[in-house]
Order: sequence, then structure tokens, then C-alpha cells
Amino acid sequence: MPNQTSVWPLALRVAKQVGGTHPLEHSYHIDVLAEAIPAIVQDVGVMVEAETGLVAPSDPVTEVVSREQWSERTLQFFKAVASDAAGGASESGGGSDPTEGTASSVQTGALVGFMSKRVLGQYELVLPSSGKETDSIFFVGPNILALERQYQFKPSEFRTWIALHECAHRAQFLGVPWMRGYFLGLVKEMASAGSASSDRVGPVISKAIASFREGVPFIDDSGLMGLMASPEQRETLDRVQALMSLLEGHGHVVMNRLGAEMLHTQKRMAALLKGRSQDAKTAFILKLSGLQMKMRQYEDGEKFIAGVERIAGWDAVNAAWESPEHLPTIEEIADPGAWLRRLG
Repeated sequence: MPNQTSVWPLALRVAKQVGGTHPLEHSYHIDVLAEAIPAIVQDVGVMVEAETGLVAPSDPVTEVVSREQWSERTLQFFKAVASDAAGGASESGGGSDPTEGTASSVQTGALVGFMSKRVLGQYELVLPSSGKETDSIFFVGPNILALERQYQFKPSEFRTWIALHECAHRAQFLGVPWMRGYFLGLVKEMASAGSASSDRVGPVISKAIASFREGVPFIDDSGLMGLMASPEQRETLDRVQALMSLLEGHGHVVMNRLGAEMLHTQKRMAALLKGRSQDAKTAFILKLSGLQMKMRQYEDGEKFIAGVERIAGWDAVNAAWESPEHLPTIEEIADPGAWLRRLG
């Protein structure tokens, strides 16, 4: 059992229950995957660097984890963000823990557990306050094995395809000197704004009633998070959305472009996995939680990158990496020409 002092215990228990296990989780197949991954990541990292021009030093630590391990580390990250936002109060015993409430803990654990069944790979970001600096890429072994068997993917190609995306993210965060600090700053800014206050409940209820009467959607892609956000939180949420659309879109384009050159089954993998979230139950959970926003980021970001390349060429994308002021806004993500005009 993971160290209970390092995570929110109830949230972790819920995440573990929702995430479940896979029959092959403790089999030799996981060991074979763990043995193969480092060489794949090393080869892919060289290709991503050549494609993007973003240089990430040395090689990352690669690790194959279970769903429970992924959930624990995700909750540890959330707790570190909350502690930083509270000035360390939650670590020192003062202040309030955002997941002290049973309902909040269950909700957080359920969402993390749900995602633990879907995540394939993840580049780890560690907060400076954690006292450690890591350069790690996680691969959620049970999920990779499950999809390889469900869709009869060729393991070597599927694993390379996943590594392409995570190495692209690594290049973004290590190859752009200010990116990691800027991203974590946005995350902490959202956390420090706190949860929705009681004075937001009335307007939200009024909006729900008005939406019902008018027959229009009550919750957009930002889910309950966007619904309950204050105007200040909403502004930060837009900045996060714009940044993640850029990063996810750029990563997806790099993954598909290199994948098309080196993987015979790339088109089939892309087509099958694009439909993973289209069943009604999954779509509802994604929309309610705000995770639908992340799914949209791939599509919106890809369109932005394609638009910039069509107007000004692939190298023009690199202007986004020059400074935070050069990042596209949420409006410019939908209008790449406007972004290019602003940057001259």
C-alpha cells in the first residue's frame, strides 16, 4: 500500500477502486515492456529533437507504472500544488486541506481513478517545493497492454507512437527554458484562487434554470470547474486552455508527422484511439468533469499549428517558444492569422 502520509488517503482509496486492475498487471508482459521502453524513448528523443529544434538534455528516466501508482503520483502533485498555493500550510498542519471534505475527496479520487484507466504515458512535472528535480516519463503498463490486445496493435509501433507524444512534451518543457516555471505558475494560480465560494452558488443555479428554459447546454467543455469559476479564475483558465492547446496540438502534430514517416500502422492507431471517448458514458463524465476540455485541446491545437504552418511555414511555430508574451491567447488559438499578425 502506498505511503498514506504522502497522499490524500480517501481520494487514493477511491481512485484505486475506480481504476481497478488488469489481468496482466503483474505478469511478465509488464517486465518485457519495462525492458523495451528506455531504448524506444532514447531513439524517439533524437527524432523529436531533429523535428522540433527543441533540445532536451540527456535521457529521461523511464518507468512503467500501475494504475494505482499513477493515481498516487497524480494526487501527490495535486497536494503539492495545494500546499504551495496555501504557503505550505497544509504540509505544516495549519490551514485546511482541500480534500478534507468527504465529498471532495471522493470526487477527486473518482476522477483520478477514471483517468488512470485511460492514460497511456505522461511526462512528469515536479514542483520546486518538493525538494527534488526529476526528468521522468511514465508509461501506464496495464493500459498499454490492454489496448494492444483490444485492437491488435503491433507492440513495437504502438509503444513508439506513445513515446513520440511524451518526448514531444519533454522537449517543450526542457527545450523552452521558461516553460516549466510558467506552466506551474498557472497551475498554482488556479489553486490559490481557491474553490468556488458560496456566493457563486446562486448565480450558477440561476444559470441552470435559464439554460433549461432556453434549451441550451448548461455545461461547456470546461465542465463544473468552468461553471463554478470566478471571473478571475476563468481568466486564468483561459490562459491554461490556450497554453495546453498549443502544447497538445504541437505534440500531436509531431507525433503524427514522425509516426507517418516511421510507423506502418500509424493511421490505424490514430483512427481507433480518436474514438475512445465517443461512447455516451465516457463523454458524459468527460464533459461534467471538464476533462472534455483537454480532449478539445488536441483538435484545437492541431488546427492552430496547421494554420500557422499553412500561412507562414513550420518554423514560424517556434515564435511561440520565445517568451510567455509570444504565446497565443485563447482567441488566437482559433485564429492563427491574428497571432502571426500580432507577432509581426
